[in-house]
Amino acid sequence: MGTVRTDEFRKDAVRIALTSGLSRKQIADDLGVGMSTLNKWITAHRDTDVVSVEDRELALENERLRRENRILREERDILKKATQFFASQKP
Repeated sequence: MGTVRTDEFRKDAVRIALTSGLSRKQIADDLGVGMSTLNKWITAHRDTDVVSVEDRELALENERLRRENRILREERDILKKATQFFASQKP
């Protein structure tokens, strides 16, 4: 018999999924629920007041900044490797 999850637990899971920046897989694993279950809860609660508009906007901005930061780190690493390569070349 499966574990019964309270509505409060489901709402907390959705809040975490929509604002934490963690992957849904990681959240599902941490909470001990399946990905399909978590996705169903998110679909059911996405347009409710589980997450305030301000919190959702901040989460989206954090997501955008994380993505931008990842791209900048990758570009920096490429430039470091290129610099090392060209520095190692004999004139």
